[in-house]
Amino acid sequence: MCTLEKRGSLFILTLTGDNEHWIGPTFISTFISLLAQIKSQATRGSVLLTTSHGRFFSNGFDLPWAQTAPSKSAARDRIVHMVHIFKPIVAALLSLPMPTIAAISGHAAAAGFILALCHDYVLMRRDKGVIYMSEIDLGLTMPDYFAALVRSKISSVSVRRDMLLAGRKVNGETAAGLGIVDSVHDNEEALMEAAVAMGEKLATRKWECEAYAEIRKSLYPEMFPLLNELNGKM
Repeated sequence: MCTLEKRGSLFILTLTGDNEHWIGPTFISTFISLLAQIKSQATRGSVLLTTSHGRFFSNGFDLPWAQTAPSKSAARDRIVHMVHIFKPIVAALLSLPMPTIAAISGHAAAAGFILALCHDYVLMRRDKGVIYMSEIDLGLTMPDYFAALVRSKISSVSVRRDMLLAGRKVNGETAAGLGIVDSVHDNEEALMEAAVAMGEKLATRKWECEAYAEIRKSLYPEMFPLLNELNGKM
């Protein structure tokens, strides 16, 4: 499901397997555990790089699992449960004491896009993959902390409107032009080379860990009150 590799100063967290990398309870538990491991080993110069195998970075919450529930209300309860237990991942990434990079090597939809957006820097492939907030097309409401993160990270009101209210699918070239991602690269190999090079460059700065975390948290003052709430709104 997820692997963690230490390469010099870089922690490389990979979503493994040629599947859709659905974000369900098992995935969330594994990911949180790996983030805790990374935080415990953080030193000046540490950097997190998150990437994936296959066609998908992540297709969002595990809706196939939710749909196996015995009733519509039970299925909704499973979705609400995933919205709630995903919060610690968002909180952990936004407070991690090191720079973070997401290398989107495939499609990133809904919670999968939110997962990528939690990183400080986001890179995409030029040849494959889109970012997409699918809630409007699925008839699902938007978790409050998802909307807050999108507001914090995407400055254009019209881009937010098109993504959240029209379900616009955005490829890498367009995402870079809109300022959603930092750069695009021709293929998976070029993407990883660029992400690793960025991580190694950031590592040379050897910023003080807690100072980095606190400054990042100060950039998103709207986020943490929502993440600290017992139950997020949908």
